[in-house]
This record gives sequence, C-alpha cells and structure tokens, in this order.
Amino acid sequence: MLTRLEVQGFKNLLDVKIDFGPFTCIAGANGIGKSNVFDAIEFLSYLASESLVEASQRVRGASGIRGGDPRDLFWDGYREHQRKITMAAEMIVPAEVEDDLGAPAKATTTFLRYEVALGYSAPEGEGGVGRLTLLEEELRHINRGEAGRHLRFKHNAKSFRNSVVVGQRRGGAFLSTEHRESGTVINVHGDGGSFGKPQPRAAGRAGRTVLSTVTTNDYPTILAARREMQSWRRLALEPSALRAPDNLTGPRSLDTDGRHLAATLYRIAKERDPFTGEADPEAVYARVAGRLSDLVGMGIESIEVELDQIREVFTLFLQEKGGLRLPARALSEGTLRFLALCVLLEDPSFVGLICMEEPENGIHPANLPAMLDLIQDLAVDPKETPDASNPFRQVIVNTHSPGVVQLCNTGDLLLAEVKKFRSGDGGTARALALLPYAGSWREGPSEPVFTRADVVYYLAAPVGAQLTLPLEIAG
Repeated sequence: MLTRLEVQGFKNLLDVKIDFGPFTCIAGANGIGKSNVFDAIEFLSYLASESLVEASQRVRGASGIRGGDPRDLFWDGYREHQRKITMAAEMIVPAEVEDDLGAPAKATTTFLRYEVALGYSAPEGEGGVGRLTLLEEELRHINRGEAGRHLRFKHNAKSFRNSVVVGQRRGGAFLSTEHRESGTVINVHGDGGSFGKPQPRAAGRAGRTVLSTVTTNDYPTILAARREMQSWRRLALEPSALRAPDNLTGPRSLDTDGRHLAATLYRIAKERDPFTGEADPEAVYARVAGRLSDLVGMGIESIEVELDQIREVFTLFLQEKGGLRLPARALSEGTLRFLALCVLLEDPSFVGLICMEEPENGIHPANLPAMLDLIQDLAVDPKETPDASNPFRQVIVNTHSPGVVQLCNTGDLLLAEVKKFRSGDGGTARALALLPYAGSWREGPSEPVFTRADVVYYLAAPVGAQLTLPLEIAG
C-alpha cells in the first residue's frame, strides 16, 4: 500500500506531497495534468524492475506517446538548467515474498520509506539522446510506534494496522547514499542492522536503481519493497484485449489491459474457498452476474466460462434474461470493462495498487452509484484484517465527472488545480496542486485545502437544466 507520495521536478509536479488511503479520488478539469500523478507512480514501479533507460521510455512522453526524450520527465526539461527529479514513497510492503528463484523471503519490517533522486546526462555526440542518472537512493524503516502518525486515514489499529505493520528494525537504513571523492555510492545494508559490512554500488555506473538489482532473498526487506512497488499498476482496459481468446496454457490472471478475462474467471470459479474448503463455481458466477447487472442496467440471467477442449480455449458467455446468449467478443466495450472489474472483485490474488482513469466513461448516469460502490469495494476495508475476503488492495481514480465527485466521501477527495509556485531560480511557475477537503483527515498544518465553495461547479446543475436536485458532497 502506497501511503504517501512526494514528488519534486517530475513533469508538472513541481512540489507535490500526497497522503493516500485505501481509496482516493482525484478530481479536476481535463488537461491540467492529473494523469501525471499516475505517471509518477508508474515510473516508480518501473524503476523497481527495469533500467533507467527502459523506465524512462515506458512512461508517456510529453505528447502522450510512450518512448520519448527523457527530458520529457523533468520539470521544464528543455530549458538549460539543472534537471533533477526527487521522489519519496512511504509504503506498507508484504511481510513474505518470493525471490526471482522462487525462494521465500521474510521482511524484517513492513513499513518503509523509499527515496530516489535522478539527474540528466546530456548526449555525448550529435543526434544522440540524453539519459537519466542515479544521484541518490535510500530505503529506511518507519517504526511501529510512529505508524499511527503516518497512517492518518481512518482505520482500526488492532485489526488492520497491527496486522500489516509488523516486525522491527534496530539498525539504520537498508539502502543509503554516500558521497565520496571517487563518486557517489549506494550502500546496501543487510537485515541484520549494523552487523555486517555494507555492500557499496557505484551510482554513476549503475544504469538502474540498486533496489531493482535485488533479486534473491539475501536482502529480504529490500526485496519486499521491490515486490510492493512492482504491484503498482495502471488499469487501462482495452476492448480488443478483453475480447481476445484465452488458450488453456496461457496465464490465468487479468493483465492491466484486460487480457485473460475468461481464463481468470475460470480459475477463480474453480478455486477452493479458503473458509469452506470447497469450490462453488455457480456462486462465483452468480455474484459476478449480479454486480454486472447493477452496473450496466440490463437483466443478466447468468455468466459462465466454458472450456473448449477441441479448440483448447476458454470462452466466456453472458446470458440475458429472455434467453439471448452472447460470447464475450459480442459484448459492448462498456459491459466488458465493468465485467473485468467484477471479476477483479472476486480475485483475492489480485492485490497492490490500482490506478484508474475516469472509470465513469461509458456508464449511464443512473448507474454511477453502482459503479463507484464497486470500485470502492475493490479497495481493502481498513476496519477489518486483510485476508482472502478482504484483499489488501488500494484504488486511486481520477475524474472530471460531477456525478462521481458528488458521490464521494469528502475524506476520499483531492482537488487537482493548477497554481502558482515559486521556482528554484526565484521566479514563479504554474504547476499541479492537489488539495484535500477542509477538515478531512488529509488536511495538514498550514497546508492549502479546498471547501465546498471551490467545487460549486461540480455541485450545481448546468445552465438550462430541467430538473433541480439537492446536491451535496457526502460527509
């Protein structure tokens, strides 16, 4: 779980600090850079797996196309000045993970703060492209005694916090930066704390974050942080992927584009319930059909996945009330997207952070409450212990929809606006700001907030509307 994100110098995020809970809705106008928050989260996830070059290429360029000049990632990156991106992520990591060889690893402590700073190296010759450079990298623990101060969202300390914030650390950092005459090194410290000699890695020659190089259980807590960051993903469901057939030997987990929908639902339906010890496919299919009916406003009699042994594929069928039976490839784009969300809700193995862009697209306004209920149900319930019936998932959405804003609890809202900031050279610049609601758990001392008056355009009926309804932000 990503509990706090701090970003300086990335795209239009000149200086942003955000506290996250299980569910967060970022609301703001189109074109102001809300998606750059998702880009920053995705970039951190890429940095945990890939080289700096590959990570920079995978993030959307300034034009929205993946694979551009790395200067696209920097604040005012094409002006000749010092380019630097600094990021920090506070996170709750899994207590137990597997390394790249399948061996188990147990983290010393599960509440961590990761920091990374990146610079830019200009191309050496004409026609070349510059590259990112690793300047600093640190991974430190957050003591259990401080967890309540860092986890500011409403939660049950006994059943939730004490079950996910476990272990302790007596030593210093797991990763630390040391500036030497010969250059900057990143020291890798073992889980034994101050015991043992740290392993230095030259930052200038790394070509990637040191965290991304930890692949075995020799450094279990660093590996757990890496696994957590790798679980941060942007869900961008594509109709072609959702309609693609699944063969019997392929993956049985939903991809971020929606591929393997039928195989995933088949696997979930056949799995044994952890509480009863029995598989109940009919109950799984019935729950998915019921939630989908609420979302798309159509009568659905049943949903099931058939295994075609001759063609060696899984086929998902939806049967409407009235007898019409349709394969997944014949369903509308909106129906397929929400079917995928209903399947995710049933999958306890799908954990981590999910970012979703404008989930209201394709939804009839009358079905918005059902859509938002489903998305909020995807997130872990912080009043209960995370388990198979309460998967440890986190959801962040962005929207410009008044309907979604009106349905959200104020504590879950962040208002995205473009505001003037003082830049490093003494001038002023316009950059993205994310404001919490006044009086909510996110409000900090002397930090800007938004009030009802700031979002009146979300709450008022449009000019010429024929109906007048009492619209209020939920308390």
